[in-house]
Amino acid sequence: MKTIIEREQFNRTLKRMTHEIIEKNDMLDNIILVGIEKKGVPIAKEIKELIKQFEGVEVLLESIDIVSHRDDHKKNEALKTQFINDINDKIIILVDDVLYTGRSVRAAMDAIMDMGRPAKIELAVFVDRGHRELPIRADVVGKSVPTSKLEKVICDFENRIVSIE
Repeated sequence: MKTIIEREQFNRTLKRMTHEIIEKNDMLDNIILVGIEKKGVPIAKEIKELIKQFEGVEVLLESIDIVSHRDDHKKNEALKTQFINDINDKIIILVDDVLYTGRSVRAAMDAIMDMGRPAKIELAVFVDRGHRELPIRADVVGKSVPTSKLEKVICDFENRIVSIE
């Protein structure tokens, strides 16, 4: 296993991503951060706290379970996600750890569109490893890492490292 991001760089990357989100969005009070279960949620929580620290604005936070919208699983309509907050006319920022084929992001967008009509959906990912199967790109990227399809990128939020195995 090869470590590509260590603790100090991990923290700097989160701060830089947060600043990019702030710079791209004039109306921070109109944002809802949406962490894709499971690994996007802690990143979204940290970005929420950093926005509060840097700008004094408390943005909304939701999490989304995309299992019922995946194209590689049998759909279970009973598992549909519902948010606490109204998403209509809001800026949704989807947050995930690793962007690979784009299928998880597509599933998250489908789930969001089932709940309402946001003004805009943006994507923030900690690592973009390439190999897209769908025409999806992130608006905010922590680090682009060229990988082979055989490699696996592991974003360990608890230990604050990213590695490739």
